[in-house]
Amino acid sequence: MKYEAGNTDELKETFWKSFADSPFVFVSLQSTANDAVPMTASLDKDANHAIWFFTGRDNHLAEMGKATCHFAAKGHDFFARFEGVLSEETSRERLDKQWSNFVEAWFPGGKDDPNLLFLRMDLGDAELWSGDQGLLTTAKMALGMDVRKDVIGSHAEAAL
Repeated sequence: MKYEAGNTDELKETFWKSFADSPFVFVSLQSTANDAVPMTASLDKDANHAIWFFTGRDNHLAEMGKATCHFAAKGHDFFARFEGVLSEETSRERLDKQWSNFVEAWFPGGKDDPNLLFLRMDLGDAELWSGDQGLLTTAKMALGMDVRKDVIGSHAEAAL
């Protein structure tokens, strides 16, 4: 897919579709940036301002605060780095909505497991990159031709 320069809306749309298809990220607290861990984000198609994570109270992410996520799409054709703030989600309604058998497999005590920590990440700034260069651009790269003008619009800084 070719993006026009400055078309952050299309890049954001592609990000959300890619993220829904493969909701796996590396998450790190900004206070301890070398502690990134893989996590599965729990998404809500009607809530593009936040994502959720299920983790244990014994996980270092329980410290909460400013965090950064790194994302690579399934086909490695889209990448993102985004920031936000991790806090404990206290809504039982939200917990019930995001809960699944996959989550329950990690928490034998179910929704009332004493080690369960349900985190919400309120999203902030992001950098989005499309790695989908298309056939012509790929052929030009294989021939060593300059492709810098061909990829204009494949990167954007945006607020999520």
